Amino acid sequence: MISRNSRSLIRMYKAFNDNSFKAVKMSSSAPEYETLKVTNPKEFVYHVELCRPDKLNAMNNTMWLEIGKCFNTLDWDENCRVIVLSGAGKIFTAGIDLIDAAEMGAKLGDLNDIARRAKLLRQFITQYQNSITSLETCKKPVITAVHSACVGGGVDLITAADIRYCSKDAWFQVKEVDIGMAADVGTLQRLPRVIGSDSLVRELCYTARKLFADEALSSGLISRVFEDKESMVQEAISTAQVIASKSPVAVQGTKANLVYSRDHTVQEGLDHISQWNQMAMQSDDFAEATVAAATKQKNVVYAKL
Repeated sequence: MISRNSRSLIRMYKAFNDNSFKAVKMSSSAPEYETLKVTNPKEFVYHVELCRPDKLNAMNNTMWLEIGKCFNTLDWDENCRVIVLSGAGKIFTAGIDLIDAAEMGAKLGDLNDIARRAKLLRQFITQYQNSITSLETCKKPVITAVHSACVGGGVDLITAADIRYCSKDAWFQVKEVDIGMAADVGTLQRLPRVIGSDSLVRELCYTARKLFADEALSSGLISRVFEDKESMVQEAISTAQVIASKSPVAVQGTKANLVYSRDHTVQEGLDHISQWNQMAMQSDDFAEATVAAATKQKNVVYAKL
């Protein structure tokens, strides 16, 4: 007789596989988006652009939802190994769409009870948090390429990415205190880990002052600064190609363990990677890469993952 715990595990396994199949099926249908433009400029490299240029790429509710959907879809797409994220038009993003925020305020006004207003607010906040976190939980490395303004929600977005580039005209602003709130979808949690200077993070978040490209580079928020948007995006795609040429087992394992180790002790991280590699080192990728390194073979072709 199957125990209750066993039946629960079977149901969980079935649900996982059903969801996995749906995600893979969705990825193969190349969904269209209202606020994003998704292209495939190089093999295994996808380019996602915030695409509301007439609205300065302000992040409305549709964009928030589509960011999560897009990165969750690409996460399951075996033809995608690396993602470049940039903004179409004059700037990267102006941050949250204040018209959307006003509409949410109207919805709250229709509710008289504080508990019900709080529940609705939490639903919105959690939805936006999950969209930002989709960059981090996506197994594929994400390279952000920022030009001109990156405000509010844009900072949340890039701090969840793996690699950050910008053009020399870029500037960054944690704007939330200027609209009477604390940043609530990732900046306060991730920016201190990205920059490493508690004093600078607090200054930026308390004052809402602009952080320009040179200071962003020196503080560690950005790893490279480029002359203009075009050269930045080209180099981001070139970097993505280099990453995509590596074993996807190795790259995705590296990202998973970097994220895990950030939130755990050194020993917990060591235990995690030892368990991870006891599986990964039995992959064909490990054998192929080892032989290629020993024989100085180039352009190894790894199976899709």
